[in-house]
Amino acid sequence: MQDLRSYLSQLRAARELRRFAGPVSARHEAAAETARLEGSEAALFERVRGSRLRLVSNLVGTRARFALAIGSGGGSIHRRVFAASRAARAPRASARAPPFAKNSARSLSALPVVRHFAKEPGPFITASTVHAKNPETGEQNMSFHRIMPFSARRASIRMVEGRHLDRCFADARGHGEDLRVAVTVGVHPAVLIAGAYQAEWGVAELKMANALMRGGLELSRLEGSGLEVPSHAEVVIEGRILQDVTREEWMVEMLRTYDHKRRQPVLEVDRIWHRDSAIFHDILSGYGEHRLLMGMPAESKVDGRLRAAFPSAVRAVSLTGGGCNWLHAAVAIRRSRSTSVKRVIDEAFAAHRSLKQVTVVDDDIDVNSAESVEYAMATRFQADRDLRVVRNVRGSSLDPSSDQARLRTAKLGIDATRPPSKRPEGFEIAKIPGLG
Repeated sequence: MQDLRSYLSQLRAARELRRFAGPVSARHEAAAETARLEGSEAALFERVRGSRLRLVSNLVGTRARFALAIGSGGGSIHRRVFAASRAARAPRASARAPPFAKNSARSLSALPVVRHFAKEPGPFITASTVHAKNPETGEQNMSFHRIMPFSARRASIRMVEGRHLDRCFADARGHGEDLRVAVTVGVHPAVLIAGAYQAEWGVAELKMANALMRGGLELSRLEGSGLEVPSHAEVVIEGRILQDVTREEWMVEMLRTYDHKRRQPVLEVDRIWHRDSAIFHDILSGYGEHRLLMGMPAESKVDGRLRAAFPSAVRAVSLTGGGCNWLHAAVAIRRSRSTSVKRVIDEAFAAHRSLKQVTVVDDDIDVNSAESVEYAMATRFQADRDLRVVRNVRGSSLDPSSDQARLRTAKLGIDATRPPSKRPEGFEIAKIPGLG
């Protein structure tokens, strides 16, 4: 069986989990403790004031834990994620009552929802995957959406216009109906990774999750909505996104900056289910777990697209930490005289439209090291020859420097590879024999 608890056992065995036995407040204190662990262990809070549930955070806050979650080595994350997107297979159905059916509640106050930042309008459920029916195919869609409770049974839900859940909601609203949804919190991280992957319309993310878990995902059907959710989810919220009610909210995004205020649809809760001694998962916005969960699936997509287009050239891809694992990419290639760096840059922009900068380097450069990439720029790049600027194109809604009303931005491509016309010895990085 693979679930959140089995993954926590793996973290304990690897000494990657820090346990907090004493009581912690969900108002800022849990977020502060998680932030202190940035780049370090995951955190398990055994006691949260005002709740009977436990709290966990920073589950996949490093690339090593991300790799552990999908059963791969650090160097094969991209191939594993990209292959799972192509080899999705249906999870098995459970014939037994799921563990979460043992306990129920009606109020969101039963959950240890964390308030993270000083100027946010409220606490947010951040590790929430939302399940809804695709009206065109009948398949279930699963995607990440942050949820802000503002009463016992109501919460705003952030939906990006044009994405899959928004399209399902628009269809329901067009028929004069609320959209039935199920929200899961506290699942195996492989499920979260599949939910974060920007799959094509009609592709069932739970099938991709099952491929990542090598067939280990089990689903249970909810009587109220008919939706299927992971049987071993810690918390399941059944409800409806109301067709005619909105609420103003704003939040902290991946860039660790405040998004602008906007009115969003409202989720009305029908029932909350949870396991015995349930573990509520919280993701600290703008920190490692948030950035890797969103950025690594996108990085895998860029890597897969580039390797398909340039199979003999591309060696490594990174959505860099300085670019918040979303806006900037570094691509290492083995360049030949026939390699078009301009085409590599354009293909990267096409694979992930939120990219704002792509830097192409040689394969002796570590794309995950900002210092190494800057070294390539310092020694192999000439601004009047190797710079490519693309103006007035679609960009990321997260970038506060862009034209956010029209989602327009300028993009930068940098060729920091060794010039073929120069003598290669002038760019060889000297090595000392016997030095590891």
